[in-house]
Amino acid sequence: MNADRWLADTRTSYDTVAVSYADQLREALAGAPYLRAALALFADLVHIAGGGPVADVGCGPGHVTAHLHELDVDAFGIDLSPAMIDVARRDHPHLRFEVGSMTDLDLADASVAGLLAFWSLIHIPDEAVPTVFGHFRRVLRPGGPLLLGFHVGDESRLKTQGYGGHPMNVHVHRRRPDQVAAWLRDAGFTVEAHMLTDPDKSVPGAVLFARRQPESP
Repeated sequence: MNADRWLADTRTSYDTVAVSYADQLREALAGAPYLRAALALFADLVHIAGGGPVADVGCGPGHVTAHLHELDVDAFGIDLSPAMIDVARRDHPHLRFEVGSMTDLDLADASVAGLLAFWSLIHIPDEAVPTVFGHFRRVLRPGGPLLLGFHVGDESRLKTQGYGGHPMNVHVHRRRPDQVAAWLRDAGFTVEAHMLTDPDKSVPGAVLFARRQPESP
């Protein structure tokens, strides 16, 4: 799959749905106690590691970034969609949001204390995941925690509309935690835990905790 094409399609699709997406997701965490618990644990891990800036990569309208901020995490958001970033800045003017791509993160090496990608890997094709995880490792401090959330399954599907019926053109990839964990280990992470959510639904979710391995002495 041509990288320029799928990135452009993803950006355009989320520019199109940004406002309606934000309206639908604004209170999503209120009804997701297990995801809130995962975010609370992630915040604790960041604090235990000494604190510092935390990147919410693929932040969308910034509701998770804002939730982390309420947990005393110095979180900032990055998203591919300029329209999503506009909404995030509108809804959370006290926080920092930037346009950027997880395939080429414009962050300095070892510059963040933690990194979160909450259901933002779902449009990344398999062949690009190692590059993304390489960037995650590069920008994380040694020992820094990583939290991923994603759809569980074995297939990909083309999404042509969503969030109020607006047109979209993105592939949604469902993955098994074991496959994601293997990619992380190959990229230099230690996988610490994962949890399956909504296992009886047609598309379960998973959250996975990992940590950038410390530098060898």
